Amino acid sequence: MRKEHTYTSNVVWTGNRGEGTGSYKSYDRTWEIRTPGKPPIPCSNDPLLGGDPALHNPEDLLLSALASCHMLWYLHLASNAGIAVSDYQDTPVAVGETEPSGAGRFLRATLRPKITVPVGTDVAKANAIHQKIHKYCYIARSVNFPVSYEAAYLQVDAE
Repeated sequence: MRKEHTYTSNVVWTGNRGEGTGSYKSYDRTWEIRTPGKPPIPCSNDPLLGGDPALHNPEDLLLSALASCHMLWYLHLASNAGIAVSDYQDTPVAVGETEPSGAGRFLRATLRPKITVPVGTDVAKANAIHQKIHKYCYIARSVNFPVSYEAAYLQVDAE
């Protein structure tokens, strides 16, 4: 039986310099994501569109959400498979395009996790887990662009 889940967020525009959107250049493209009980996340538009490069933008957040969801499912499925992961870091990359009208979209994303496992781990078995995750991850199941995986494994002696 399927269960529905509800997620909420509070997105608050912080870029009003006093005259609102009186003109295209009169306001900042900044906001905060405020989720109850959690620290706010300051955000800005993509730097290609005049945003602050020091702040997260929607594209950063979507790619990070995709990689994070994949990581959490990988850890879960690795644990179920008896694979002891001691470190997991990802440097995902996404490719997008912008049309002359300004409309944009992601074309594809590649997750590139570096995963540390004990010496003797069956790396083929560890790598096969990535192909199963798309069946479970909320984010991966929700995006309409292809996601590929280029995992690297470091085998270390157990301490």
